Amino acid sequence: MSSLGPIYQWLILPLLIFLARVADVSLGTVRVIFVSRGLKYFAAIMGFFEVLIWILVIGQIMKNLSNPLCYIAYAGGFAMGNFVGISVGEKLSLGMAILRVITSKDAASLLDAFKSQGYGVTSFDGQGSTGGQIKLVFSIMHRSHLEDAVKIITKFDPSAFYTIEDINFVEKGVFAAKSKSYLKVFDGLFRPFRKGK
Repeated sequence: MSSLGPIYQWLILPLLIFLARVADVSLGTVRVIFVSRGLKYFAAIMGFFEVLIWILVIGQIMKNLSNPLCYIAYAGGFAMGNFVGISVGEKLSLGMAILRVITSKDAASLLDAFKSQGYGVTSFDGQGSTGGQIKLVFSIMHRSHLEDAVKIITKFDPSAFYTIEDINFVEKGVFAAKSKSYLKVFDGLFRPFRKGK
């Protein structure tokens, strides 16, 4: 049994601290994404577990101040947690975004491609910095559709200039059916608390 002491102190404990820190920071990163999207109930739940894990980890660090591997595990878990949290946030594809496209080509086929996917589009003519005629195309869509929309743009005009910007609030408009959300299983949980629903 005495041999378990060093194994726990120098291997198992640092590993547990690393994994807990990955979970803690990942939750924190996703929580910030939820806050920016106005999902306050999800953010509150994430915040609870984030702080709970952090307190448990700090408690173990304070009990093992002489173990440098605990510090390394803590810092490594923080770094990995940021990576994991951002990756999870990208997979969730929460919220809406505005896609702006500027092209020197006739945008008729691009507009048709967007409309065939159910994307609402607005287009108008403009003048570029060099004086040439350009076409500007705007579309507001669910973030989960951005990858497909960008593929359509690059297929239409590989040299097209486009920007993507987050939107906090949208009312009315034409939108394609929302892609499957990883949060769908929790959708009914907070429905009674939503305004106007």
